[in-house]
Amino acid sequence: MYFSADAFILAYASIFGLIAGSFLNVCIYRIPKNLSIVRPRSACTRCGAKIRWYDNIPLLSWLLLRGKCRGCNAKISPQYPAVELFTAVMTVLFVHKFGLSLWTPCALLAVYCLIILSVIDMRLMIIPDRFSIGLIAVGLAICFANPAFEGAALARFLSSLGGACAGFFGMWAVALIGTFVFKKEAMGGGDVKLMGAIGALSGVMGVVNALIISSFAGIFYFGILVLLRKQLDNGTIPFGPFLSVGLLFNLYFPAMVFFAP
Repeated sequence: MYFSADAFILAYASIFGLIAGSFLNVCIYRIPKNLSIVRPRSACTRCGAKIRWYDNIPLLSWLLLRGKCRGCNAKISPQYPAVELFTAVMTVLFVHKFGLSLWTPCALLAVYCLIILSVIDMRLMIIPDRFSIGLIAVGLAICFANPAFEGAALARFLSSLGGACAGFFGMWAVALIGTFVFKKEAMGGGDVKLMGAIGALSGVMGVVNALIISSFAGIFYFGILVLLRKQLDNGTIPFGPFLSVGLLFNLYFPAMVFFAP
């Protein structure tokens, strides 16, 4: 049977994505607890037993163990295989579209950060600064390879910086107005900083794109909660995951905009 070079590249990309997803799960669990993401080895959160290497194979081990710890039979959250599978899919999609270019690892770094912060925000309603501010720095640093920007290096940097300022200060103004109108915090500081990251990675028009996409995604999610009659914690929903959806779209379709002046 004949396999093309592209097929091998995508196969390796999927394996790499699964492994990366396993590491992202470690980050999701440990970073909010201020634990090292390197040591100690992964262990069952209930019985504390160290996870054997053959029980730590991304996606496959969860399926073979039927989502339970081998030692104490405690349930393993479906979040773990979901993150691994989603990370693998995103990795394959970006490698397939952009190939082995300089932009591909840069974009994937941003994607992996978005996955971590989105799950943390969904679980704990916080966005760690190391990701929101870190993505601003990443966006400015890799602007020369970003297909969303054009021109010489200085022009690209100014486009990225302008996008970061537009995203950050624009969302900050919205947060202030919302707080004044509703007499309570309308938007967290993490969301404001994340919008700055969106601008740094996709420019001013990328900020508009992300706002449109995230708003529709949030409305869709809220509609599902209403249909399922789910109660919201404190009457709020985390906005970080929906902003992340907008940025994912911008990263994958860097030339597409929904609104132009």
